[in-house]
Amino acid sequence: MAVTKAKVAVLISGRGSNMAALLYAAKAADCPFEIVLVAANDPGAAGLVLAAAEGVATFAMSHKGLKRAEFDRIIDAEIRKAGAEYVALAGYMRLLSPEFVGKWEGRMLNIHPSLLPKYKGLDTHKRALEAGDSHAGCSVHIVTAELDDGPVLGQTPVAILPGDTEDALAARILIAEHQLYSRVLAEYVQRDSQPEAILAQVRERAMALPRAEETLSHGMPCFGIEKGKKFAYFTKDHHGDGITALIVKTTGEEEQAMLIEEDPDLYYRPAYFGPSGWVGIRLDGGATDWDHVRDRLETSWRLIAPRKLADVF
Repeated sequence: MAVTKAKVAVLISGRGSNMAALLYAAKAADCPFEIVLVAANDPGAAGLVLAAAEGVATFAMSHKGLKRAEFDRIIDAEIRKAGAEYVALAGYMRLLSPEFVGKWEGRMLNIHPSLLPKYKGLDTHKRALEAGDSHAGCSVHIVTAELDDGPVLGQTPVAILPGDTEDALAARILIAEHQLYSRVLAEYVQRDSQPEAILAQVRERAMALPRAEETLSHGMPCFGIEKGKKFAYFTKDHHGDGITALIVKTTGEEEQAMLIEEDPDLYYRPAYFGPSGWVGIRLDGGATDWDHVRDRLETSWRLIAPRKLADVF
């Protein structure tokens, strides 16, 4: 099953070296994100030339003469037109309007050249040197309305050497930034597709059914009616099949075969369960239809629930 990559727009103001690091990381086949737009508030930003040469869509417009919110609305429209689901700030030297930040809440990241919460804002290397710190570094954080104040997702400390200058320290920290940003962004866009997060989604829906309980069976989390039969199993790489899925009951092998024939990318015949008419629903392809999962859980629950219980639900 092909995994859908998260679509990311990158905002820059200059050379775009962190943008380039993200762009080249995205070329790896197993990278969970792709860059769909590079936008700048300076039409002369050098990073735009690189992005265009690498086949990435670009947009540039000077912010001069425009109110902050007005310019941000223009950028927002371009990001949405590109189909982006996330925004990565990479040396974007503009304060963002609260309206723009609110629209991308939880979906916009920034890289900052200090070990936050130390040294928010500018001149971070100079401030670290003047403070006599043993280490400087960089941080990736979620963007909030307050400058450089959102939750930190990852950091890389960089040792300050004897006799360091701002430029020398900045050059080493930039190497760390290039390593850190792509790794943290990859982890972040996959956070909802990790097996633990998927199981939490399944659990929320399964446990909402009457008298549902969660237990373990054959090493798998499973859901059943209290002191009764099971109506769903959660499987993660069971017997090394590499699949994350929900196994639910159908009316029999005929319905099972029909579902698989109609959507073979979603449904499959699970090992050991298949001969009994159970069907697997893959949850590792991205963009899971959780309403559909809820409906299949309810259908499976009804197939095993005592008549008296099913009739009142």
